[in-house]
Amino acid sequence: MSSATATRVVVADDSGLMRRVVTSTLEHAGFKVVGAAKDGDEALALCEREQPDAMTLDLAMPGLDGIGVLRALRRQGDRATPVVVVSAFSPAHGARAVDALAEGAFDLVAKPAVGDGIDRFTTELSDKVRLAAASRRRVPGRAAAAAPSALTRPRPGSPLAAPSVATGLGGTGRLERRARAHAGTRRMVMIACSTGGPKALAELVPALPAPLGAGTLIVQHMPPGFTNSLAARLDRASNLNVREAAGGETLDPKVALLAPGGAHLRLSDPARVVTLSDEPEIGGLRPRADLTIVDAAKAFGERLVLVVLTGMGKDGLEGAQEVRRRGGRVLVEAESTCTVYGMPRAVAEARLAHEILPLGELPAAIAAEAGA
Repeated sequence: MSSATATRVVVADDSGLMRRVVTSTLEHAGFKVVGAAKDGDEALALCEREQPDAMTLDLAMPGLDGIGVLRALRRQGDRATPVVVVSAFSPAHGARAVDALAEGAFDLVAKPAVGDGIDRFTTELSDKVRLAAASRRRVPGRAAAAAPSALTRPRPGSPLAAPSVATGLGGTGRLERRARAHAGTRRMVMIACSTGGPKALAELVPALPAPLGAGTLIVQHMPPGFTNSLAARLDRASNLNVREAAGGETLDPKVALLAPGGAHLRLSDPARVVTLSDEPEIGGLRPRADLTIVDAAKAFGERLVLVVLTGMGKDGLEGAQEVRRRGGRVLVEAESTCTVYGMPRAVAEARLAHEILPLGELPAAIAAEAGA
């Protein structure tokens, strides 16, 4: 790729070593690094001057830190530079990572620890920066984007007012859904998402009623140390009790269990008890949604509703095939509201989706399908 057409990136980190590592990684991957900043004020000034396609951002910097940069960028609206946070993460940093996503970060990449190989970091950083830059070039289609994130809203104190439901491209429509709900069938809800998922979950989960169906499981691709903080934030905003799964739980209609980063979430059949597995990563992912979805399909058959939200890759495709084979229902998020239309696209293009709906219409559809 010529320098004239290369994706232009600003790198922000207070460590000179990490600025060099990130810069070298991106340049070897074909990006053009147009500036490197050692603090938040320099990062904002470089973005204003260079108008880059994307920025990598450390969270812990002197003066204006990464969260302050993200808040300043949010005020720019559609002009804001997409940001991939590149920072050291641990359980103690998990809440800060979720803060970053709530403040508008596109995605997160963990800095390589001592002894870690560089190849995975290089691939992950390049892929996410490329997707972040592409997101800026997309024509916005998300009518709900201006609504405040539920990650920052308190738990609702009034009864849920369900939004109206529109018929999806592969859908059977409102009347059939309403008839199924009145039939008294309570289905388990399985939600899978990746890039852009925390934002999507922040809109979706607080809009779901409690109790909901036969229980809810969520697989969101995140590294260890993030998911407990994400669950806590969602819990504060939601009618459902949202918890990071610890293993040993039985499904509860009032509870949504979130797969912990670094472990596969499994569901036993016929006992329907949640377990955690340290089996090897599949396609670089642990948790892998396909494993959980297939377990749920075997346990619940036609009493399962699979919901596939924004995310890159094809995780969820094999699971959706098993759900359809066993008579369950499949809902996917429409491209117009996805941060990355990868996981939903794979399911939709395989003609496995019963309905394709924008994010704002999914809560009512899920409640009707699952039985609230």
